[in-house]
Amino acid sequence: MAEQGRHWRAWRQPGAWSLTGYPAPRRVASDPTSSVRVVIVDDSAEVRTLVRTELRLSGAAVVEGEGADGTDAVDLARRLQPDAMLLDVSMPGMDGLEALPLVLECSPGTRVVMFSGFDEEPLALRALELGATSYLAKTSSLEDVVNELVSVADDAAAAGGPTEAVSREDVAGRVGSDEAGTDDGAGTLEDQVERFQSVFDDAAIGMATMTLHGRIVRANNALCRILGRRSEELLGIAYGEAVDDYQALADATTAIVDKGADVVTLDHPQVGDAYRRTTLTVVRDLAGQPLYLFAQCQDVTPQRIAELELRHSEQRFRLMVDAVREYAIFMLDTEGHVTSWNVGAERAKGWTAAEVIGQHFRLFYPPEQQEARHPEHELDIAAREGVYQEEGWRVRKDGSRFWAFVTITKITDEDGNHIGFAKVTRDHTERMQMLEQRGQYADALAEANARLEQVNAELAAAAEEQSRFLAITAHELRSPVGVLSASGRMLGENWDRLDDAERDELLAGMLSSAAGLQRLLGDLLTTSRLQAATLDLDLEERDLSEVLGPALQRLRVAYPDAVIETELGAGVRAVVDADRLAQIVDNLVANAVAYGLSPIHVSTREDGDTAVLTVRDAGPGVPSELHDRLFEGFATKGGPGTGLGLHIVRELARALGGQATYLPEENAFSIRLPRTSTAP
Repeated sequence: MAEQGRHWRAWRQPGAWSLTGYPAPRRVASDPTSSVRVVIVDDSAEVRTLVRTELRLSGAAVVEGEGADGTDAVDLARRLQPDAMLLDVSMPGMDGLEALPLVLECSPGTRVVMFSGFDEEPLALRALELGATSYLAKTSSLEDVVNELVSVADDAAAAGGPTEAVSREDVAGRVGSDEAGTDDGAGTLEDQVERFQSVFDDAAIGMATMTLHGRIVRANNALCRILGRRSEELLGIAYGEAVDDYQALADATTAIVDKGADVVTLDHPQVGDAYRRTTLTVVRDLAGQPLYLFAQCQDVTPQRIAELELRHSEQRFRLMVDAVREYAIFMLDTEGHVTSWNVGAERAKGWTAAEVIGQHFRLFYPPEQQEARHPEHELDIAAREGVYQEEGWRVRKDGSRFWAFVTITKITDEDGNHIGFAKVTRDHTERMQMLEQRGQYADALAEANARLEQVNAELAAAAEEQSRFLAITAHELRSPVGVLSASGRMLGENWDRLDDAERDELLAGMLSSAAGLQRLLGDLLTTSRLQAATLDLDLEERDLSEVLGPALQRLRVAYPDAVIETELGAGVRAVVDADRLAQIVDNLVANAVAYGLSPIHVSTREDGDTAVLTVRDAGPGVPSELHDRLFEGFATKGGPGTGLGLHIVRELARALGGQATYLPEENAFSIRLPRTSTAP
């Protein structure tokens, strides 16, 4: 790699890593034929527009071609033999890392500047090893991007030869100490990126972001620990190789990127004594185009071992229940907290499973025995001697006492480790009633296990949704804020130098980004208030035509290309909050514009004691595989936005005392609202 007259340094901005030379002065070429010939390859049309415009304004470079993926990059390099190429890392189809060697093979004289939203130093080093001249983060200023392209092309002319790949040691020798820097107007965005990276790196669960072909571009500390590899060893390699499950990961990547699957979960083959599980999903831009893959990796070895232990414990428990049916039986953890609760225990003591699971079993003892710490004394003896038995007074939920015969047995696993206690209680005063409950113990245990599995599934789903929410929100903020900042700066500094088409294109990009941010923030705020039950409602009986008229007029202005027809029944009234009902209609019409076809038909009618609001369009309708989860958060498949719109519609309808449904046969969303108040 030619570096005559150039001093290389490494510098770090909050949320950004770059390898670059000191900026070259901007030039205005008097002879267009002497300008640097540049090719831009990035899957974001907005990014290409910004860079292309800045290059034209600089007068130092001519954009001879543009592409959206690695295949385009190779073809443009072969045909045009450009002086320099700006090449994105993560793109659909062939990614930048895969395309880089092929570009240099086709056009050895081309200097390639890698351009990415991923800011890992090892990734930059990997790109340089593969032959890139430099590596820039997308938080770099447009002026730095232009100067770098012109500068590397000048280096190519001075060297008179092709780019040479360098070793990691060579690159590391050029890298000095990190230097902090900021870009005017970008501090807020960089702070947000830095905070997101801190959360990402410090997360307890293993996480990785990858190109659309599955190459790791960022790995957090937890993932390195789970896989037993250093971060620099993981950056740039295929994730399937990292988890020793290459084919399964390749199939999962294809299912997500090419076939549109939302989430794929893989249990990897056992490695030694370890079990690992990966959840893979895709992050998309506002237009629904895939940007990169997000992997969540867990070491599930303790869970697998616990499942085996649980099966053994359940077998022993079932045997005990079958043999001693007249007893109330429940399980305790090693500290005495209730972990299972059968029907016999509920009948004898009066508490339901929901009321006692997680509570300490001292709850069942009279106050004087609780004060004397008699329950803890029983556990100490059982843990030391293996079993404890006594007869004594116990307390029911209603405060009444009964005389009980109690057995507490220490439970251990196959290795002799103490895992809890089995507690057996017999109410002598109701022996006959207990005998009538024979056969219910096994059913109660199965019900308890089913509830436990449901809770585990809900917890796993919540963790997965939180992870996706974090990734989507970070990206949805970063992209539009970056476009707004760069476009605003360009318009402010170069208004007179831009032609009408360029100004219109930049302003359209700003409007699109601002609208996306406004919708994102509105969706997040409404969802947060709904979940926290803090949404204020101003309910009153209103004529729906009066409420919906202004809202529909705003929608016609917002979507001038859409045909919005109305059939608002005369005198149809309902108890509503006008602003929230307008928000429901906004989301339904926006959904129809994004996924359906005009005309969009909005109607109201009365149906008994309810008012019915219907929104339908002329499109093909919602795919059948989405019907069951259509109103869940992030249920959107390949479209713009966060996927919260229909979820908010359902929750707002419920808050208004009504319900939201989708009618597949009519391709219509129906909102039913009460016509009169149900308040006492």
